Formats: sequence, structure tokens, C-alpha cells
Amino acid sequence: MLKEASKTARQVIQKTIRKTSLKMNVNEVNTILSLSAGTAVVSGLSKAQVNELLLFPKGVIGMVHTLNRDNVGVIFLTNADSLKAGDRATRTHRVLDIPVGKELLGRVINPLGRPLDKRGAIVSKETLPLEREAPPIMSRAPVDTPLQTGIKVIDSFIPIGRGQRELILGDRQTGKTAIAVDTILNQKDTGVICIYCAIGQRMADTAKVISTLDKAGVLKNTVVVVATGEDEAGLQYIAPYAATSIGEYFMAEGKDVLVVYDDLTAHARAYRQMSLLLRVPPGREAYPGDIFYLHSRLLERATRMNDKNGGGSLTALPVVATEADNISAYIPTNVISITDGQIYLSNTLYQKGHMPAIDTGRSVSRVGGSAQLPAYRSLIGPLKLFYSQFEELEAFSKFGVQIDAETSARLKRGMAIRSILQQRQYHLVPAAIQIAVFFATNEGLLDNVPEDKIEYAQEVISDIMHTDFAHIIAEIENRKKLTDLMREKMLIAFKKAFEKKGLISKE
Repeated sequence: MLKEASKTARQVIQKTIRKTSLKMNVNEVNTILSLSAGTAVVSGLSKAQVNELLLFPKGVIGMVHTLNRDNVGVIFLTNADSLKAGDRATRTHRVLDIPVGKELLGRVINPLGRPLDKRGAIVSKETLPLEREAPPIMSRAPVDTPLQTGIKVIDSFIPIGRGQRELILGDRQTGKTAIAVDTILNQKDTGVICIYCAIGQRMADTAKVISTLDKAGVLKNTVVVVATGEDEAGLQYIAPYAATSIGEYFMAEGKDVLVVYDDLTAHARAYRQMSLLLRVPPGREAYPGDIFYLHSRLLERATRMNDKNGGGSLTALPVVATEADNISAYIPTNVISITDGQIYLSNTLYQKGHMPAIDTGRSVSRVGGSAQLPAYRSLIGPLKLFYSQFEELEAFSKFGVQIDAETSARLKRGMAIRSILQQRQYHLVPAAIQIAVFFATNEGLLDNVPEDKIEYAQEVISDIMHTDFAHIIAEIENRKKLTDLMREKMLIAFKKAFEKKGLISKE
């Protein structure tokens, strides 16, 4: 009897719970409780998922960002000025995703996959969610292939490998975007797919970048994802994740991909704004409402896959803005700790006219050296050490002390190296020509060349390499070292040409 009574009571309770649950679902009312600068608090939605899309009146799109006991925090991805408290929200049961595929190449889109270039709709067969787990360690491969930027100081002193995460940071207007754009331009005819993600930038500045890529003929292999400073904070927040998902599609196809995030300071600012409005602490103590987690889960997706998983790679170049050269601020240190090195642009060097204004002492690449072309390694090690010693020696010489002949010669060599490392934007130099120039520098051929003729001397070296040493260029590109015979022939040819052109005097 007791067992039957217990069974009956349990059935009654379960039936009551089912009725109550059904009644709650039928009567659940999803309404906006409050609105504030691109965010909203919506009641109901007890079964909503994080990142689920919501539809509001007049076609407004929102996304669930935070889950609370009695309501959810929503960020708007389109303009929500037409909404008011009391308006209804409708679940889509769909987590935010973006169209991916070859159809996006050459297109300018927003983070929702909508075209901004007035070239018609994008018809894509596949979509990927914006938030995805980073590839597991066992699916990854070592970084062993260089990603040439065409910028001498980077390819030699701070090399980048395919699958690496290399931070570009510095004050405003010091040339961070210029380095990123030059790197994209140098991928022409390399097979590397490029994605430029503009976050919080002025549309006029982004339009200039797009125009530059188009004129250079690299836009056809590039996807531009744009969320300007005038867009909703929510749209700026999802922009880098959208760009990464697009890149992951190509990486899964076995392609090499380069993604530029310009810049993550604006991204963190948008996230902080949303978090504070939704009362989510954006500091280090909160999870997942944490700016460190915000960028770590993004940049961890950049990697090189092993052959079993397609062999593709995704290289990340995040850009971060500093204030008064302060690289110890919150956002810069966060991203420094996540990435595999940083390219630091000095405001002081920029004001002196050193372009690119890269501080080689503070810049580092923790991975790219393993991927660097072998011909670089035998030249750059001694050159980098010599240059760092030169900078200290130059500072000492400014005190007006008497300098001996040996010190004077070292200063001349150091000044020649500094001149060699200068480079105008859009004037990209192939790896083999860079190596030839550094070889000539190490041999002292440029020590006595006037500073205003250093650039011309490099052009002479380039012409000789293309006309007389095409086979050496091929050897370098095939990851061969410079042999003693190659060095001897190059040195004789360079010296003879320099004498003929009047760059150095005949001995």
C-alpha cells in the first residue's frame, strides 16, 4: 500500500510540474524592460542561449550577451533607436553566425556578412558561428614557414611565421596601420588569403585602405570586415570574431590566412561600454566578463594546423594603441601576454623621421626566427648584435669625447645599418634582395656610401641580383643558405658596380 501511495503521489507531482512548466512557457512574455546606448534588458527568455539572435520590431537585430535569473542582457547589432520599453522580443533559436566561402573574396562586408561595397548580395552555401573553440594542441603543427612582410626591419630582426600571433603596438599616428597594410600588399601572388578587420575606425580611413588594396591588385584575395566607430558597440564587439571565422574556413581548406585586427583597443572599449551598461564587471576578476578572456579566446584561434588536419594556417596581426608610449597599460600588457611577440613603434623615432618607427630593442618575435629563411640567419645574428651596440656607442659619443679610428668605423657601419632599415610605405623589398643588401652591409660596402645615396645603392644591388644572380634568388627562396662561392661572386659584382656608379672610390 505504501509503495502504491508513494508511486501515485510521485505521478501527481510530476504531472503538476509538467502542467506548471507548460503554463509558464505559454504565458512567458518577452518584453524590453530597459534600453541604454545599444543594449537592453529583456524579461523572460528563460531558455535563451548566449549569443542567440533575437528579433525586435522594425527588423532590429539583437544578441543575447548575459544570462540573469529573471532576465537577459541584450546587445543590439543594428540601430535600435526605434525601440522602446515594452516592445516584444522574439527568439530565433539560432546562435549568431556568418556566411563563409570563396564568395567573400574581394568583398567589403559588415560583421553580419552584409555587403557594404554595393556589388550585390553575397550568396554563400556555408556559415560558421562567430564563437568557436580554438583548435586543440594535438591538431597543431610547429610554425616553420615565414610570412614575408616586405619590410626589411621586420623580416630580418622581428620575423613572422605563418600561424604566429604578432602584436603591432604604438601611439596614434605612428604607422601601425601602414605596417599591416604593407604586409597585406606583400602577400600578392603568394597564395595567402588576407582579412582586414577594421574596428572602430573612421569610414574615410578604412576607405583609403580598401582603395590601396584594390589599386595594388590584392583586394581580389582579401576580405574586408568593417565595423566603424559610428556603428553599434555590439557590431564592433563581434567584428574580430567574424573575421576569424571567415579565416578559419579558408584554413580548414588548407590555405594560409593572414588576419589583421585594427584595432583591439577600440574593441576592448566597445566591450567595456556594453559590460558596464549591462552591469557586468569588465575587470580581471569577472568571468567571462573579462577583457583578458575577450582577446585570449580570439587570438588562441590563430595557429598552424598539422597535415592530418589540412595543413592550413591562420596568422594574426592584432593592433593595439598606446598612450604616451606606455606599453605597461592594461590593454597592451593583456595582449602582449597572449601573443608570440610584438612590433613596437616608438613615437620618438617617428618624430625623428625614422620610418618605419620600429624600436628594435623593445620589439621581439618568439616564434618567427624558427621560420626565417636560412640565408637570413647567418647574416642577421651578427648584424643585430652590432646594431644594438652601435646605439649605445652613439649615445656615448654625443658627450663629445674623443673617438678613435676603430670607434669611428663602428659608428659609420651602424649609421649605414640604420639607413638600410629605413623604408618608405608601399616600397616593399623581396626576401632575396633584402638578404643581398644585408650581406653587402656586413661586408662593409655601404660604410662609406653617403646617407642620401643609400637607397640608390640598394637599387643597384637589386638590379645586379635580378640580372646576374637570378639563380641565387631562386636558391634563397628555396630555403638554401648562401655558400662561400655565392658570397664571393656577389661581393665582387657589388664592389665593381659601386665603383662604376661612383658610390665608393676605387682603391
